[in-house]
Amino acid sequence: MGYRVAVVGATGAVGREMLKTLHERNFPITEIAALASGRSTGQEISFGEKRILTVQNLETFDFKGWDIGLFSPGASVSAIHAPRAAAAGCIVIDNTSQFRMDPDIPLVVPEVNPHHLRQFTKRGIIANPNCSTIQMVVALKPLHDEYKIKRVVVSTYQSTSGAGKEGMDELFSHTRSSFVHESSAPEQFTKEIAFNCIPHIDKFMDDGSTKEEWKMVVETKKILDPAIAVHATCVRVPVFIGHGEAVNVEFERPVTAGEARALLRESPGIEIVDVREDGGYMTQLECAGEDAVFVSRIRKDPTVPHGLSFWCVSDNLRKGAALNAVQIAETLIAQGMLAKQAA
Repeated sequence: MGYRVAVVGATGAVGREMLKTLHERNFPITEIAALASGRSTGQEISFGEKRILTVQNLETFDFKGWDIGLFSPGASVSAIHAPRAAAAGCIVIDNTSQFRMDPDIPLVVPEVNPHHLRQFTKRGIIANPNCSTIQMVVALKPLHDEYKIKRVVVSTYQSTSGAGKEGMDELFSHTRSSFVHESSAPEQFTKEIAFNCIPHIDKFMDDGSTKEEWKMVVETKKILDPAIAVHATCVRVPVFIGHGEAVNVEFERPVTAGEARALLRESPGIEIVDVREDGGYMTQLECAGEDAVFVSRIRKDPTVPHGLSFWCVSDNLRKGAALNAVQIAETLIAQGMLAKQAA
């Protein structure tokens, strides 16, 4: 059994990663289409090592007869074309922020809340969470099930690829400029990103938080538990790929670092790299190209009755975007919710 799959936003960093992930995981495909804006129409893009796809125009593409649409074209574009695809009978898995907080649209991380997929029939759309939220809730889920989380305080160290190819290009150009003693004005970020950390991702909100921080709060509640208190500080760092997070958790029940480590080691989507010696932890550089959420530096927080802290890293283009979307499609198939064979 195979499916007709359309990748929307195929020329972007996440779109390319979606194509790569579909191929690497041998997703059952009978036909695949790469879609993007009119200015990218006619470009060629790789699907695996031997196949080249010609990019088609999203504006004129007919989704009738297509089974799955993996969308990552930007929120405003998804707002127009995701409902159009869903109306044609194509199940949309959208990686943008457009539909995440819509009450009729499930926000899903397959390791965390696959049961929420039952809601997708209301609109024919499933939302992929924010990249920083995904890796955190993967790590929090087994701990919450066992020890009940009360409060989470997280500081993120997010790579420039979270701002797309343009963000990565700016890091490269700013770094090069610094070595030849040239100035380079920021365009994608609010300040120079080379050799710098910028505590500002997305727009500022009325309460002083940024929209990225707000996303982590509301998405964690929607995915995991609305009773969990979450406070986030999101920082852009001069890294090309991979988000890091320092997570502090307060539980309702007692838990030791050893118990948490043993539980997480057996949990899906997580790898533990936690040796208390030099280099006994994972970094963003090392997680690039990997599928797992890596958890390190699990330790007791003595300042609260039942507290732990840990460090986690993950490739934001893979588990934080493309892989999670593909896993949603795989879960739909496994649950018999995408059972028809494509013509």
